[in-house]
Amino acid sequence: MKAYVLIFSALFIFGSLSCDMKSSEVAVAGKIGEILIVTDKGIWESDLKECLDTSLTQWIMPYMPDVATFELIHKTPSHFSRGVKRYRNVLFINIAPKFKGKIGSIVKRKDVWAKGQLVIDIKAKDYTQLVKTCVEGLDEVHDAFDEIEWRRLIRNFKKTKTQTSRSKIKENFGVDVVLPSNSSIVTSRDNFYRIEFPPSSRPIEFAGTGTQDVGSILSGLMIYQYDFIDSAQFSQEALLRARDTMLKHNVPHEIDGLFMGTQYYSAVYPEGNVVKNASETINGYEMRGMFMFTGRPIQSTGGAFWSYHFINPKTKKLICFSGYVDAPVTTSWTHPLREIQAIIRSVEFIK
Repeated sequence: MKAYVLIFSALFIFGSLSCDMKSSEVAVAGKIGEILIVTDKGIWESDLKECLDTSLTQWIMPYMPDVATFELIHKTPSHFSRGVKRYRNVLFINIAPKFKGKIGSIVKRKDVWAKGQLVIDIKAKDYTQLVKTCVEGLDEVHDAFDEIEWRRLIRNFKKTKTQTSRSKIKENFGVDVVLPSNSSIVTSRDNFYRIEFPPSSRPIEFAGTGTQDVGSILSGLMIYQYDFIDSAQFSQEALLRARDTMLKHNVPHEIDGLFMGTQYYSAVYPEGNVVKNASETINGYEMRGMFMFTGRPIQSTGGAFWSYHFINPKTKKLICFSGYVDAPVTTSWTHPLREIQAIIRSVEFIK
């Protein structure tokens, strides 16, 4: 396994460097959250399909309903060559009998037929070697597609006209962040901002019916800060306590007595991990979970949150960027959650 991983990494880096000369300004096609698999029908319909599903359609935890990082779509090589080649994420899987490697190869190429496109080639001499290559290498393939997905969104958001909102965030919190076009600050206090994103709808089609449910998606970003005293504040329990306190005082529901809170049900209990921002200049704690409006014993709405906590060394404040998505269960959450992920990863200190 160790030898395989080293060779995989070397091939992967070589592929990423070898393709810069083919860069194009044409925009990528396809939906966020899709990987196009280009391979022969026999390979696609073989037992390898289960390995592809398991490794490439990983869940963004701990949301309910389940939110997959990617959906797989398939084309044969001949179908692909006759059609649009600008899909944002493309994975070629090929058996080449003349391939001489003792292990299969996995090579990454960028900007092949469109700007921002990622193409990955998996090659093996026979089916047995191909399966082994996929089993041992697809997790890293997934991570490569995952990273470029949110980096594309950051690049797109940088083009939007949100300078007024960003300037206010810079002045109040000492940090910068990208935002979707037409975002608006609806709450602004010294220690708390809430920004609403333009409402959208992402219909889901019900199989066999030919009908669609158009679900409205409400999403936004909350930014709050408080004094940083010591590292104990960075435990997940302490961060959740601070979150609940901030939300109780700053995010009331339209129904009197209700306010935004965190869901602590075991199946959706918040999960977190240490992660760097996009430029790798900030080391923070990322947390994902579910929220609901609480405070009274009545039924209320809820949704998903994705947050990022870090310390501003200049102001000595612990800052949290917490995006939220409120959408019907019949609507895909992948796109709006990916947007939240990109926004919170884009945060930068003001120089």
